[in-house]
Amino acid sequence: MKPSRPDTPVSNSYYVPKGGLPPQSNLITGRAMFTEAFAIIPRGVLSDIVTSALPFWRGARFWVLARPLSGFSETFSQYIVELEPQGGSDRPETDPHAEGALFIVEGEVTVSLAGGDKQLVEGGFCYLPAGSNWTIRATGQGGCVFHWIRKRYQAVTGLPSPDAFFTSEREITAAEMPDTNGAWATTRFMDPADLRHDMHVTIVTLQPGAVIPFDETHVMEHGLYVLQGKGVYHLNQQWVEVEAGDFMWLRAFCPQACYAGGPEPFRYLLYKDVNRHAPLP
Repeated sequence: MKPSRPDTPVSNSYYVPKGGLPPQSNLITGRAMFTEAFAIIPRGVLSDIVTSALPFWRGARFWVLARPLSGFSETFSQYIVELEPQGGSDRPETDPHAEGALFIVEGEVTVSLAGGDKQLVEGGFCYLPAGSNWTIRATGQGGCVFHWIRKRYQAVTGLPSPDAFFTSEREITAAEMPDTNGAWATTRFMDPADLRHDMHVTIVTLQPGAVIPFDETHVMEHGLYVLQGKGVYHLNQQWVEVEAGDFMWLRAFCPQACYAGGPEPFRYLLYKDVNRHAPLP
């Protein structure tokens, strides 16, 4: 794979894992946590030794941040994918029931779908319905890094499946949360009113000093990857500091609130499951 990167955010403020291994002089104690209600995967543990390979991919490695786990979070998986130049796959998804969402944090890729090619660069996003016949290839000189969120689509009789779409964070106006004067805003990739979708992917932005001022306690599972800045999260009565490059994995009904710290905005990529009845045994 390509050499390790310096431990700094890229110029557009999307944090990218650096890979590599820590020196032998490092202390072992870190911020990683796994509890009955949440997990914290700090950026410092995303080293080379924990990457995975997957069938039918070339020039690629994967940090697996989340996967369905009985008794914890059960609806989704999330990867950080690093591609070498020209790396990719002609058969990226092997599960015909899995829908996917890609968010690009470094470089550029070409996604081919239904005979057409779409180029995505930093900030680019695409939604790929279950059963899509798509391919992907890194087309920039320096390779590419992106998040890949996968979920088994929950079809509803009488409701059509959502269509594929391509967009970018830069093309979407962030929606300010009520009564916050813009301190807390959400960039929504899916239309919240479109019930065809059974998951939402958004970017949450909190300006320095802004807060989520109550412990949200709800049925949605979450994956939260910090793209920029730092903050303090209140998770199931524990205070946890997080920074760019950290991943939070929250099971349903985990109480959660936070405030943004530091001199720059606190921003994270957020997954949640939505718009479906709870399955009954």
